[in-house]
Amino acid sequence: MQSVDRGGVRVAYDVHNAAGTGTGLLLSHGFGATSGMWRHNVAALSTDRTAVTWDQRGHGESDAPTDPEAYGHDICLADMVAILDAVGLDRAILVGMSLGGYLSLQFYLAHPERVAALVLVDTGPGFRKDEARQQWNERALRQADAIERSGELGPSSSERTEARHRDMRGVAQAARRVLTQVDGKVIDALAGIAVPTLIVVGADDTNFLPAADYMERMIPGARKVVIPDAGHAANLDQPEIFNAAVIDFLGSATLVA
Repeated sequence: MQSVDRGGVRVAYDVHNAAGTGTGLLLSHGFGATSGMWRHNVAALSTDRTAVTWDQRGHGESDAPTDPEAYGHDICLADMVAILDAVGLDRAILVGMSLGGYLSLQFYLAHPERVAALVLVDTGPGFRKDEARQQWNERALRQADAIERSGELGPSSSERTEARHRDMRGVAQAARRVLTQVDGKVIDALAGIAVPTLIVVGADDTNFLPAADYMERMIPGARKVVIPDAGHAANLDQPEIFNAAVIDFLGSATLVA
């Protein structure tokens, strides 16, 4: 993998079809997964455009700094900017799964001029109510503690099955500083999203079906695809159906230039 140096922290990425002429893709994985979770998708999605996959800091081949201050939402967004700059993409279609989808929404709020479209896979937009956000954060913190104690992710969904990390302490830090949420800015901003948006959710992903319905209602012009016989990683559980849905969306959407 290639990498960008972010103040001494190496963030790893791969480029697929660097010569692609269509608007490029930046694919962001879910918590505890790696860029490998897109292995059944990148070939189909990059036939006419560049596709970039990356490992969030603390994950996969990226560095896992021990300093907790080296993790956070703003830091992840800056990592994404650095990768886009490194590969020469002024504007990209952001494809994100779960945590990667939430980061993609945050990236749009911070850098709308660099986003041509959004593909949100088994993603939630966060919480408006403080109590619900606190419950989410408490689960994330418990997960971080469990990862540090055991050195393992615990019960795995399909996107994590083959994930390999350089240092599990980095994954735990990401749980504390990135998986947790601080406010309701993302969910409150959905109605202002002004780029084509595809929402993809597995029919068996019961925890995220309501979030997908909500985002479809709130994001102007959003399109939703429910993939049968798929759970929380619809792109892995049914890659052919997922790929076809994304390709159809990219072919019919008027991307922001």
